[in-house]
Amino acid sequence: MMEAWLAVLLGGALGAPLRYGLGQLIIKRWSGAWPLPTFLVNVLGSFCMGLLVAVTAEGTLRWFLGTGVLGAFTTFSTFGVEAVTLWERGRTGLAIAYVLASACIGIGAAGLGYVWNLGW
Repeated sequence: MMEAWLAVLLGGALGAPLRYGLGQLIIKRWSGAWPLPTFLVNVLGSFCMGLLVAVTAEGTLRWFLGTGVLGAFTTFSTFGVEAVTLWERGRTGLAIAYVLASACIGIGAAGLGYVWNLGW
């Protein structure tokens, strides 16, 4: 159990600065309205998580790379793999509901937090 915690901790310590660094590189080269740093980090993280799940068995390496590095890099990667897994298992309705609920409720929660912070 301690091995998993340590793997996640060390991976997270790498993933968070990777996200920040990549975001800073993109911001220096992008001036558009589209939130490109977050978008690219989420897409890249999702792709990497998909690769990881396809080729890595459960265990320390998966905890380190998946939950640690990619989890700190972006939680969207985990969301993407969970949605694909539901779909792959024939739970199409549940997969669609999960995607829609996550997006709608997540955006709603962000809006609520924002408004709450303004002293609503």
